[in-house]
Amino acid sequence: MKRIAFRVVPAVALLVAGVAWFTPRLSGQGSPMPSTKNGEWPMYTADLRGSKYSPLEQVNASNFSKLEVAWRFKTDNLGPRPETKLEGTPLMVKGMVYATAGTRRSVVALDAKTGELKWMYGMDEGERATRWAPRQLSGRGLSYWTDGKGDDRVIYVTTGYRLVSLNAKTGQPVASFGTNGAVDLKVGVIIGKDKQIDLEKGEIGLHSTPTVVNDTIVVGSSMFEGLGYRYATNAKGLARAFDVRTGKLIWRFDTIPKPGEPGNETWEKGSWEWTGNVGVWTQITVDPELGLVYLPVETPTIDEYGGNRPGNNLYAESLVAVDLKTGKKKWHYQLVHHPLWDHDISAAPLLMDVTIDGKPRKVVAQPTKQGWLYVFDRATGEPVWPMPEKAVPQTREDMPFEKTAPTQPFPSKPAPYSRTHITENDLIDFTPALRKQALDNLKLFRWEQTPFVPPVGPKSELLGAINIANTSGGVNWPGSGFDPETGIFYTQASNSSVSVGKFDEEEFSFVSPENPNNKNHIPRWEAEPNYGLPRGGAAGAAEGAAPAGAGRGAAGAGRGGAGGGRGGAAPAAAAAQLGGGSRAALGRGLGGLSIVKPPYGVMAAIDVNKGDLLWQVAHGDTPDTVRNSELLKGLTIPKTGQTGSVGVLVTKSVVIAGDPQFTTPPGGTRGASLRAYDKKTGAQVGEIRMPAPISGSPMTYLVDGRQYIIVAVSGAGYTGEYISFALPQGMSTTTDRAAR
Repeated sequence: MKRIAFRVVPAVALLVAGVAWFTPRLSGQGSPMPSTKNGEWPMYTADLRGSKYSPLEQVNASNFSKLEVAWRFKTDNLGPRPETKLEGTPLMVKGMVYATAGTRRSVVALDAKTGELKWMYGMDEGERATRWAPRQLSGRGLSYWTDGKGDDRVIYVTTGYRLVSLNAKTGQPVASFGTNGAVDLKVGVIIGKDKQIDLEKGEIGLHSTPTVVNDTIVVGSSMFEGLGYRYATNAKGLARAFDVRTGKLIWRFDTIPKPGEPGNETWEKGSWEWTGNVGVWTQITVDPELGLVYLPVETPTIDEYGGNRPGNNLYAESLVAVDLKTGKKKWHYQLVHHPLWDHDISAAPLLMDVTIDGKPRKVVAQPTKQGWLYVFDRATGEPVWPMPEKAVPQTREDMPFEKTAPTQPFPSKPAPYSRTHITENDLIDFTPALRKQALDNLKLFRWEQTPFVPPVGPKSELLGAINIANTSGGVNWPGSGFDPETGIFYTQASNSSVSVGKFDEEEFSFVSPENPNNKNHIPRWEAEPNYGLPRGGAAGAAEGAAPAGAGRGAAGAGRGGAGGGRGGAAPAAAAAQLGGGSRAALGRGLGGLSIVKPPYGVMAAIDVNKGDLLWQVAHGDTPDTVRNSELLKGLTIPKTGQTGSVGVLVTKSVVIAGDPQFTTPPGGTRGASLRAYDKKTGAQVGEIRMPAPISGSPMTYLVDGRQYIIVAVSGAGYTGEYISFALPQGMSTTTDRAAR
């Protein structure tokens, strides 16, 4: 009998005795190079191209609804407290499932057939991983590498921003990697002109998984989640490559160019020096044949205000292709100039081989919050279809020091997969009275029927600027997928996350260039020495929590939005009478319903060979707030779908995604559903119930002739759990083509 012992050690011990381990007996595929073609799932996105595709088809349209729970794994005890935001997507290689789990971001190895825990590794990094960590909890997963000769490793980034390499068979740290198995990723991160950030308090981390290609690990960077960071200065974003065997730095790419480097001129008045963020926080994809790494870059400080950083601000909100061997930039395309709307590129770039106008093309397709799929030649960066620069609304006098970019690029093809802005036709229309109420509400806002409406300032009588395809719109971090055999793109997207961009006097005084913190280029960890201290018994600030007063009504703010700038500003007195601020004003008289009509969330398919939107359908049950609305009594309401962001799994015959919200359907129990759709038509062909909304992207694999699908579920008091589904034993067959 083998004893299994698990220990979590302090970071100062740095993995020397970090875990106890044993070697489990593995089963399943024995390919030295893991691949979905062998029934495995070796990467977060299935492969280096980001497809989220598996050729498995044992589970298909005819039997999806017959899936049953094969095993479950709760993450409650992997950390000082349970988590309700489990966002991981596991890997499966050689009969073993690997995943991150728990508030300590532990790594677990589970038997792929039974879910039995084989080993666990965790690191206690102290306040560096709690109070001062911008990206906490279990993260989105890990990576796998093998030399094909028995050296198999699991690689991940800790909450405190350390790159760790573990023996995949035992969970033992690889002593020859970095220092006793870890590389401190805070070393080399800069703030200001050239100052090393504080290794304890310096704000930088990563939720996403490292990208492993050949013998190289590529790692990005991220800062505070959401719109809560209100300082013009922070750590500067970067992407780096490390040797997979030793952890030695190979190259770095700084996302804010220094003087003398191309792009520095886009940071006017020397603002490159003090500006921070511009991280690469979502998944990175790679084309090994072209030798290019595709970096999706985020927004600079401060997300919704650029008065401290005049200019277009390269390489913020740009897709950047760099050389795999050297990190040198090969090309870039800035999707949004002088970012003001939290349009950071939040999803993995998709590397697709398609046929356009009769010619084979290697393209990179970038899903976005904007609702557009931006498609480029992935060798040159040239847009595949015209992407003209068009004039956009400009900041008004009420926003001092701000200088909006005069134009933005607008993709001509493909058609959007979700709303890019709000027209009058997009407004709630269950009844004529509700449509009229929505129009009346929007008279108090800056509503222009176009994307990129800039926020309004404290002197404006308007209650905010209305946008929909930004902070929580379109496609977010779960990303999209595609079928490499057909060149068809599939995605879930939020279609109703309206934001209200407004700075009141207090907020603007904080972000203004005249604020002493911004004048003196002080980051939060210096300006707020008590930040993150326990409040009300909590062990540190909650992840994603903004300081009091932060945020400007984004992320589905209020409930809605479109409306029109018809007639200019509303009288301030009328606005004041509404009470409750801009969110209350936007939803006034709507009874908690969204100001936009359904679908609130969609599944969509685009043929990238032609640039055509093939189908778009509502995704998710009708929310309880709609089904039970007093204003809709007696009306027949079609399925509305749900706002939120979830990932997809693409297989040979179906595309799969889960509901982002809890619902209690008539005659059913509270929970959420995992759904399968016909890839050609978008028709739902299967559904199974889950105890909570899906919170991590699904994956699939085959072991001993049986196909499994794993999803992470959590939220609203339901603590994190990985659930593995499979067909009943009698229904499982070995005829799956991918298993041959």
